[in-house]
Amino acid sequence: MKNIPMRRYLTKTLLLCSLGFGAAAQELPVPNKVQLDWQKLETTAFIHFTVNTYTGKEWGDGTEDPSIFNPVDFDADKMIRILKETGFKMAIITAKHHDGFCLWPTAYTDHSVKKSPWKNGQGDIVREIEQACRKHGIQFGFYLSPWDQNHPSYGTPAYNSFYKSQLRELLTNYGEIAEVWFDGAKDKKAVDMEYDFQAYWALVRELQPAAVIFSDVGPDVRWVGNEKGVAGDTMWSTINIRPEDAPGKMSPAYLNVGDPEGSLWIPTETDVSIRPGWFYHSEEDDMVRSPKNLVDLYYSSVGRNSLLLLNIPPNKQGNFALKDVENLYAFRAILDETFKTDLASGKVDRALSDRRLDSYLELSQGKALETDLKKEVSFDRILLQENIAQGQHSAQGLIEYWDGSTWEELAQFTTIGYKRLLKVPLTKTRKIRVTINQALQPVQLAEIGLYKASEKE
Repeated sequence: MKNIPMRRYLTKTLLLCSLGFGAAAQELPVPNKVQLDWQKLETTAFIHFTVNTYTGKEWGDGTEDPSIFNPVDFDADKMIRILKETGFKMAIITAKHHDGFCLWPTAYTDHSVKKSPWKNGQGDIVREIEQACRKHGIQFGFYLSPWDQNHPSYGTPAYNSFYKSQLRELLTNYGEIAEVWFDGAKDKKAVDMEYDFQAYWALVRELQPAAVIFSDVGPDVRWVGNEKGVAGDTMWSTINIRPEDAPGKMSPAYLNVGDPEGSLWIPTETDVSIRPGWFYHSEEDDMVRSPKNLVDLYYSSVGRNSLLLLNIPPNKQGNFALKDVENLYAFRAILDETFKTDLASGKVDRALSDRRLDSYLELSQGKALETDLKKEVSFDRILLQENIAQGQHSAQGLIEYWDGSTWEELAQFTTIGYKRLLKVPLTKTRKIRVTINQALQPVQLAEIGLYKASEKE
């Protein structure tokens, strides 16, 4: 292949799309528009807040007195502004956790903020978070735990009706919902409690058709298989689901890799907390993840074809703790510094998540793309992106650099997907070469970027 600058290829939208594989290619799963837009968010925030914040527990048992919940300085506007300024594109509030305490004044139980002293029982945490999200221009979502240790109907078929009533409240009273978060957590003593996930999801589809539905097995977005912030080094957005699979029942190892033969496009969300626990505990104030560690999480989630869902729990006063906030700003500053200038083009980049994926070069298996950078550059980070609107194709590839006399191996990779970030030794070269060694179909390579990492990484 001729030494033509990569950017000239990328401006020739669809130029090579009709060559070679066209109608004979096997049809592979592709994302719908909602899934594609969701993937581009890259970093979203979880906000775990409930009576656990006041008891010091991670999982409450449903016997907590609502009077203990009193965030006297609760400031949703401040928290969401911080999230906006540190690059998060969505906030997901725990409207109800396993203890059954509801952060909105639900009509279906008294175990809620309406029985707390906060705002004399007239407050609504969910409402204030939602309104702050609208004000600051980020998306809003919620988690409604199927497991409820307080409600007397839990463990009986009647509970599913109760749950759907609460779900309907949240879906109809808080404007546009971007993501609804489910999991399969269950009281082992209530083994006969079968959650009616199909009915739950159908209600979301009916009332919020543009919302992404998350659970272990989708239907739109799946769990990454761990709470460590680490997606698989090989990460397929496709999986297969058997009839018996339900949230909480699929193998975490399978979820963490996906399946190149999967028939369903269900990409991963990588959830992790900025602290050891999911709820605020003062004894963990000196255990907050460092800015460098948060950057590492970005590489091991977004940089592996996933999305980073980072939990930042409010304290008892109803605000993010100072150390958490400081580290969030430092985290974003490092990313901004590292990815400010693409050395492959010499241009200051657009926002990382604001890239067009529909302008691409098609590379068939065994073919190499040689890029002449026109001058020597020094870099230690590589970014690759596929046009995932047409599916995920790369299975194995190689990146080399020209040392002045020969090609030297720099990095190997497997899947690319929406985004692949590679850390490599500091390399100075004028030319790089990307070879696709194995692929399901020709790889629609939408982006190659070269960057020099911030010294703070």
